[in-house]
Amino acid sequence: MDKDLKKLLKETEGKSSASSGSLMQFLVGLILLGAGLFWIFQSVSVSTSYGYGYLFGIGGVHIPGGTVIIPLLIGILMLFLMEKKIYGWIVIAIGVAIILLSLIMSVRLHFRGGSLFNYIMMFSLTLVGGGLVLKNLFKK
Repeated sequence: MDKDLKKLLKETEGKSSASSGSLMQFLVGLILLGAGLFWIFQSVSVSTSYGYGYLFGIGGVHIPGGTVIIPLLIGILMLFLMEKKIYGWIVIAIGVAIILLSLIMSVRLHFRGGSLFNYIMMFSLTLVGGGLVLKNLFKK
């Protein structure tokens, strides 16, 4: 009986030290990933061109920003005029999607100037941290 108990204790002791090591790797990876992503996000400048008259251009034709509301207004009109309301709701959903896409498309991201060392460090932190997190998440 004592031999079985000692054997069980040795097995669980080995498993707990292995799992604590992998937990430590996971936490270090999470910290490195967070630090790298924070550094990258701090190095990016965000601007928008929405509200400057034209939303975006297709070819040489510029589409005014106010025209993205037209599908939404047509969908609302369809709700009151048509017998089957589902078509109106579909057009409203398309109109809302067009408005959201036009807002997202008007955002511009610009990296601020920095040294090569900064760029190497921020992307290395992100990749090493992500690698450690994925390694511990998907190991057998």
